[in-house]
Formats: sequence, structure tokens, C-alpha cells
Amino acid sequence: MDRPMENPVLSVRNLQIVLDNGGSPIQITDDVSFSIGRGEVLALVGESGSGKSVTALALMQLLAQNLKIARGEILLQTQSGSSVDIAKLGTRGKAIEAIRGARMGMIFQEPMSSFSPIHTIGAQIAEVVQIHESVSRQAARKRASDLLGQVGIPDPVGALDRYPAEFSGGMRQRAMIARALVCGPELLIADEPTTALDVTIQGQILELLRNLKKNLGMAILFITHDLGIVAQMADRVAVMYSGSIVESGPVREIFRNPTHPYTRALLEAVPRLGDLDRGRRIQPISGSMPNIYAVPPGCRFHPRCPVAQLPRCSDFAPPVFSKGEHVVACIHGERAFGP
Repeated sequence: MDRPMENPVLSVRNLQIVLDNGGSPIQITDDVSFSIGRGEVLALVGESGSGKSVTALALMQLLAQNLKIARGEILLQTQSGSSVDIAKLGTRGKAIEAIRGARMGMIFQEPMSSFSPIHTIGAQIAEVVQIHESVSRQAARKRASDLLGQVGIPDPVGALDRYPAEFSGGMRQRAMIARALVCGPELLIADEPTTALDVTIQGQILELLRNLKKNLGMAILFITHDLGIVAQMADRVAVMYSGSIVESGPVREIFRNPTHPYTRALLEAVPRLGDLDRGRRIQPISGSMPNIYAVPPGCRFHPRCPVAQLPRCSDFAPPVFSKGEHVVACIHGERAFGP
């Protein structure tokens, strides 16, 4: 759910992902739509279980075997200006393999699960180069060492022959970023890339990603539940709840004028400097994310919403309202945005 963008690097339209459990398919995401422009950071935010990570995996055709793209488009712009629909490529074959790693890179929350423990860092990064390009092993290693240096790893040549277990958590995360960037992708998907890191290392990784965006003009889809990181990193934000995007727009507008009750609740749950001095208390969101087997009808947030209007919110899908680039799926958008 967002405003159409001219010549986006990636455009996702009405994406529906379902769980095939042997019976009737269970809907995981519902008509998810967003676009990312060149050199832009789009943050996809929401609580655990909102559908952020499964959406990211769908973009790379890396869904688990029991998850399927039921409908929708994932349009990646080609160098000629046309687009290819990743949703139609399937999970295997030369077409999707030419996109993964080469045109779209992905970094994950836990780098140890992304690297093989029995192969050196250099071998694993050089392998990506040789899969996508006809270069010698020596040239691939040189590319790997250059990237390790670029992401701030000391002695990058020596680091090539070290194993993942010999790296600290922050260094492993840097190495994973280097592997994701090795073929110069137009889009980087970062799925909770700093959650497992301490605050100091987290700041270093965020600064590294900001520099990569600035220097390479790369588009970044940044997936997180941390609105503090969103404020630092993002140009635009899409708020996801129970498989649907409920609000999207420029990050400053969303923070200044949150319209969906879920967005407001997320912001109220964020601690701020000076809270104790001002007597402000953090307001946790009551209730929990609905079970995928028992999704509420109408607006999915209505059982937790303090301003729900029943039966309107429980019986009908929420209407969509917009003001410029700010879009919200909620009855309260009418009052906030005007007629």
C-alpha cells in the first residue's frame, strides 16, 4: 500500500503469500504493495509475526517449501528500463539465480547461520563472484579482500583465510554485508541486521549501511521492529500488521503525524530521552499479534485497537485514505486527511 513511484528499482504489487498445510491455504500476507527507489531506504516495520521477514524472503524466492506466492507481482527493474516479475520465476533455475546475489543481495539477523563453519570467509565470498562472473579464483579472492576492506575489516587479505568462528559478531556481520555486495546489487535487503549486536557495534553497522547507500546509490529494504533505527536510517516507512501494510509514507511525516492506531501504539512504546524528567511512561501495546489460523475479520487490528468503532471495524475491510505520499488503511484516515 503506497503511492506509485516513477522508475522504482523494485515494485511489489498485491503480494499474497499462503501457507500450504495440506488443506485450505492459510493466508500469510494480504495484498502487500510497496516500491523502493534508487538510493532510497524503505523501512518495513512491525512486531514479530507481522509478516516482514516472509515478505523479504519472497522477494528473493527463498520461501520455505510450504509457503507459496499465490498472487501478485515483484517487479525488478532491468538495466534496459523494463522489468522482470520475480514472482513468476520460481525458486530454482538460471533466471532467479542470475538475480540472487548479482542484482539483489540479502543480509540476515544472525550471520553464523549464513556462513558455512567449515569453509573460510574468503572462499565463501569468492564463490559468489565465480557463480555470477567468469573470473579466475585469484581475481575473485582479490574482489573479496577489497570488499572486506571496504566494510571495515582489518587486514582484509589475512581475513580471507579465517573461518567464521574466528570473527566477532560484528566482524561476521560486516563479512556478510561484503558477500551481499560482492556483485554490486541494485537492491540490498537487510532483515533485522543489528538485532543480535551490542549498541556500539550496531551503530557501526548502521553507519556502514548509510555510507554504502550514499556512495553506491543502492536501494535498501530495511526490516526492523526498532523505530529508533527507522528514524536514523529510513527515507520512507511502511508499517505492517498481521500480513498487511496499514500505513506508509515519508519517515518524517509518519513520525510527526501517525494516523493508524497501530502506528501510534508503536511510537508510544518507544522510550525517549528525558521520559523520567517529563513523567512520561512507555505504553506497551495491549494484546498480541493474531494467530494466522484465526485472523480477525475486518480490520485485523480492531481487537487491540483502543479507538475501534464496532461493528464497522470488525465487519468491513478498512478504507484507504491518502494525502500526498502518506497512505493509511483505517477509518480514522478520513478525519486526519480530510475529504
